[in-house]
Amino acid sequence: MDPLGARSQFVDVQNLSTWDQPQGVQDEVDGKKHLMEEDDQLTNQLNSLESPFPFKQDINSKIVLFNGDVALLNCTAIVNTSNETLTDKNPLSDSIHRYAGPELRDELLKLKGCRTGEAKMTEGFNLAARFIIHTVGPKYKAKYRTAAESSLYSCYRNVMQLAKEHAMASVGFCVVSTVKRAYPLEDATHIALRTVRRFLENHGENIETVVFAVSDVEEPVYRKLMPLYYPRSKKEERTGLPLLPADIGNAEGEPVVPERQIRIAEKPGNLEDDSGDDSLESDLGLVGSHAFARMEGDVDKQRKLILQGQMSEAAQQKQHQRNYNRWLCRARAEDLSDIAALKALYQTGVDLCGRTVMVVVGRNIPVTLIDMEKALLYFIHVMDHITVKEYVMVYFHTLTGEHNHLDTDFLKKLYDIVDAKFKKNLRAFYFVHPTFRSKVSTWFFTTFSVSGLKEKVHHIENLQQLFTCILPEQIDIPPFVLEYDARVNSPYYTAQSSGL
Repeated sequence: MDPLGARSQFVDVQNLSTWDQPQGVQDEVDGKKHLMEEDDQLTNQLNSLESPFPFKQDINSKIVLFNGDVALLNCTAIVNTSNETLTDKNPLSDSIHRYAGPELRDELLKLKGCRTGEAKMTEGFNLAARFIIHTVGPKYKAKYRTAAESSLYSCYRNVMQLAKEHAMASVGFCVVSTVKRAYPLEDATHIALRTVRRFLENHGENIETVVFAVSDVEEPVYRKLMPLYYPRSKKEERTGLPLLPADIGNAEGEPVVPERQIRIAEKPGNLEDDSGDDSLESDLGLVGSHAFARMEGDVDKQRKLILQGQMSEAAQQKQHQRNYNRWLCRARAEDLSDIAALKALYQTGVDLCGRTVMVVVGRNIPVTLIDMEKALLYFIHVMDHITVKEYVMVYFHTLTGEHNHLDTDFLKKLYDIVDAKFKKNLRAFYFVHPTFRSKVSTWFFTTFSVSGLKEKVHHIENLQQLFTCILPEQIDIPPFVLEYDARVNSPYYTAQSSGL
């Protein structure tokens, strides 16, 4: 034993409680209980749905949640989170270097760095762990969220792959995304948990133990999310199902990258032809021409009772909330990765008032080719947590074709279904590059179909006008929109410059 008694601090992973042990089963995901008790019909719906992460005791028996220093774990390998030169100064790396000794630093120099998302291995030297797997997490920026998600997935996946290739029995993970790299903890935890789960399912037959070593700050987040990916009973599987995110990745847990999933061919002909002032009929007609219009629901029945005066205002609100909750539960349960891949709806920065900006790209919505019911579910899922506070929406109508136009029936149904917070907290709707036809359609819709929306709609003719409300660095604009605006509005910009 070391004279200072340092080795007495090391923790044998075989002595740690695994995730399948009974004492942890009472941990509850925040807010899930009332969803199950609110409505018997809702409970029955959840019971009939199959979770993408079902209860599996053999998987849970391999998982350990450990509040402590990853450097102290006595397992085959532990994970070190560092930077591209493998010289990062963070509490996790500092502790690993302190216990491993100076030989580790010399060994890292021989590796000549490590790229973001990659993983490299060294000996453990004076650690109880035989090996150290070094990986580099991404720097997080909301504008490049997709790239960050893919890189963080690669970190966890490549660590697990090295463990498999070297026949390791146990791996101890630290939280790869450090505070320094600004990755939101909850988002990072979703990726970590699902990636490890998928790897164990598909390739982890010889891996006996995976430890998630966390701090006091990180532990509550892991305890909240682990039941979603590692449910310890059928009941926990059902109650966690509505809380899963929309994009749960592919079969390996890898985030869905839009460019790899779908290619929508350009409409042949001149670009201006797509945005011309055609007949209004295609915008104001075509009621009931797609799957969404054929959906069965009780919205019309509710409206009939209201008109007949048979429902009080309180009863109406309660019924509407129940209806919305059913939609929300379905949205959280279904695999919507194909809709997410379109990148037609996404969160970007904030406007000049500090309100969240949500972007809708009209040309990325192939109305005639996708299931519009799933599109509605995806909208509800993404927007539900955004709309709890004030927000604005930017809709790029740029170069949309006939196959991109949402008919008024769909929009009316959407408006009827969404929760009151969607309408109350929407502060502005910026309609970018409108055509004459779209302006008329919007006027009809906001005048005769819905109330309280007309004064929030602002038609934006060019991006410079948009930038008076939202700074350029706060919004992720599709390249084709930038190109179109520069070409069509260049005379405007020239006139503005000459007038200065």
